[in-house]
Amino acid sequence: MSTDESLSISGPLDAEELRKIDAWWRACNYLSVGMIYLRANPLLKEPLSTEHVKHRLLGHWGASPALSFAWAHLNRLIKRDELDVIFIAGPGHGAPGVLGPSYLEGTYSEVYPDKSEDTEGMRKFFKQFSFPGQIGSHVTPETPGSIHEGGELGYSLAHAYGAAFDNPDLIVACVVGDGEAETGPLATAWHSNKFLNPIRDGAVLPILNLNGYKIANPTILARISHEELEAMFIGYGYRPYFVEGSDPAEMHQKMASVVDEAIAEIKTIQKSARESGIAERPRWPMIVLRSPKGWTGPKTINGHQSEGSWRSHQVPFADAGTSSSGLRLLEEWLQSYRPEELFDDNGRLAEELRELSPQGQRRMSANLHANGGLLRKALKLPDFRDYAVEVNRLGQAEHENTKPLGEFLRDVLKNNMTNFRIFGPDETASNRLQAVYGASKKTWMADFLPEDEDGGELSRDGRVMEMLSEHTLVGWLEGYLLTGRHGFFHTYEAFAHVVDSMFNQHAKWLDTSKNHVPWRAKVSSQNILLSSTVWRQDHNGFSHQDPGFIDLVTNKSPSVTRVYLPPDANTLLSVADHCLRSTDYINVIVADKQKHLQFLTIEEAIVHCTKGVGLWERASNDQGQDPDVVMACCGDVATLEALAATAILREHLPDLKVRFVNVVDLFKLQPNTEHPHGLSHREFDSLFTVDKPVIFNFHGYPWLIHKLAYRFKNHENLHVRGYKERGNINTPMELAILNEVDRFNLVIDVIDRVPKLQIRAAHLKELMKNEIIENLRYAHQHGTDKPEITGWQWPF
Repeated sequence: MSTDESLSISGPLDAEELRKIDAWWRACNYLSVGMIYLRANPLLKEPLSTEHVKHRLLGHWGASPALSFAWAHLNRLIKRDELDVIFIAGPGHGAPGVLGPSYLEGTYSEVYPDKSEDTEGMRKFFKQFSFPGQIGSHVTPETPGSIHEGGELGYSLAHAYGAAFDNPDLIVACVVGDGEAETGPLATAWHSNKFLNPIRDGAVLPILNLNGYKIANPTILARISHEELEAMFIGYGYRPYFVEGSDPAEMHQKMASVVDEAIAEIKTIQKSARESGIAERPRWPMIVLRSPKGWTGPKTINGHQSEGSWRSHQVPFADAGTSSSGLRLLEEWLQSYRPEELFDDNGRLAEELRELSPQGQRRMSANLHANGGLLRKALKLPDFRDYAVEVNRLGQAEHENTKPLGEFLRDVLKNNMTNFRIFGPDETASNRLQAVYGASKKTWMADFLPEDEDGGELSRDGRVMEMLSEHTLVGWLEGYLLTGRHGFFHTYEAFAHVVDSMFNQHAKWLDTSKNHVPWRAKVSSQNILLSSTVWRQDHNGFSHQDPGFIDLVTNKSPSVTRVYLPPDANTLLSVADHCLRSTDYINVIVADKQKHLQFLTIEEAIVHCTKGVGLWERASNDQGQDPDVVMACCGDVATLEALAATAILREHLPDLKVRFVNVVDLFKLQPNTEHPHGLSHREFDSLFTVDKPVIFNFHGYPWLIHKLAYRFKNHENLHVRGYKERGNINTPMELAILNEVDRFNLVIDVIDRVPKLQIRAAHLKELMKNEIIENLRYAHQHGTDKPEITGWQWPF
């Protein structure tokens, strides 16, 4: 039964509305097929030939019709009720279902004038899809209206909720693929409704598209009963609405009815909460859209079912350019959408269909929230100097490095109560950032119990986001940043790996946006604090000892990645202030939460962090002379042990000339031809010499330093100590010794590598070996380190 034959089907759409909305959707589907298959003859003005078909057929058809179907029905409500809506496409390679609407709304041609709304523009629009040097097969930064990279599944719903936080008038429509729904990140993201406040936040309308298949297998949620699926979403706290079927006319009426009801319910929830001032957790609506995979495509191909089958997931048939039967099938498929009814002779969408789209920034493809840098306002930052730790002398007093940062972030929150949030997996207090609760408590829309009043720090209007899912937290943060706001994420260092692939995708998004999509405005940087670090995980043991996240960061584009390892509280404050002001970066900061010796005054810290790497004059004794050795370090514990080793050398070998160099900005160790923060060869040679041994004590895996610095002249004399996967339940010194980053092994390294010491310093070398044995014995006997270790201070 065709749409034209079924206009009498009852529903909220009258016959004319039904005819037009179906025609607009047919135009979307026509464009989707054209993108996958055609490089010429876009409107079939002449019989289709193999010359019109792309040589390489790439892309994904299966999810695209449902995406544009949802888009069409959302447009109707946006236009009728003047709604503010953005669209997130979860299905990984559903770009045709988003690009088509963007083109029909005119936004694509506005952003890319060569893809004009005419026959030639449509030809270019088709040809660019999945074509070398052009755009990919998934929703990417080049796609107007998108904030979600479709290259990896699982993050769409978390991104949607992140976009809705602090956006009270925004509705985020998020189509979740049923394959995507099987991923861990997506499964936890359903719980985001326990954090959405109907007074101050916008709304998320999840639309689960059950098309039944992944690339080659059925999807789980499509193969359970209606009752089980409904119970699952009721259990998640939603009110599910179902739109199921395959007949276009019936589905249009069902979808129109359900979208009407869902949007009305959202408005009712918000109106009630905002008028009463009472923020309780409602049962938010969501939609289950059960439609065939590859909907409206060929029913069968070569005797096998295509529509409603996994066979329509990607390119339903690949012989359109090589066989007459494939070419005929493609032409019949394209003609089934009746393009002559949809586009005029010049290739422009018919006027009666153009009227269906919202206007200006109401278009989902042109909504400002989907280009959040246009809405971004700089943070009102307090002066970080006001939170400084007093340092009278190098290495005398101890302080928890992250505690002043928490006090600084508390006041950042106070000054920015509508556009800044802090995200962390149940570890805000653990990471010594608990001062932030003085400005805002933890967001919590679920039930409260009496015991929560005693230090639970929960609030309906909190701005500290805690959930034991790094995936969901980072997804929220990314959605929040990409729609124009600011945020800060912290986690235990070892467990940052949970979001390795999320980091990868966001880095790729930023790199593409920054370097290849000039119309995208700058967004706030993603700021990541790694605390509870490897060298102070002696109590949790081997499982919590992994400094490798920063290795991953160094693999990504130097235009968007930054890594900082401040050695004390004041350098951490300086780094944090810099990162919060920055745009279009991922800033990774490594700073432990435990008490550590303090090294620099706040003014010294500012200078040191501005340079990123520098000599510490008070630790060096080579002034005016060539050093015999360079003692270099990067990281808090690495700096402490390097400083202690330098003190031993200066005490026992007073004529030895030691240069002490500390690195805060890790990328200073790359040449400036490889990273914009890198040192020139002359700068590196000046600091690290061209021929003297360099003993480098590093926070992370030692080979990372070699990877960064291998191009420099003195690399052959660079000897790096770092974590070597040796750990258990150890004392801090025992753990350092096991990995040979301790002061005693560093002294031995110097003796072994400075030629004049190899014989004359034999007694000191023996003393260091004895110290290693004694410190291990003491740790195993007493369960703690020796007092002279725990209470050590810089003696000079």
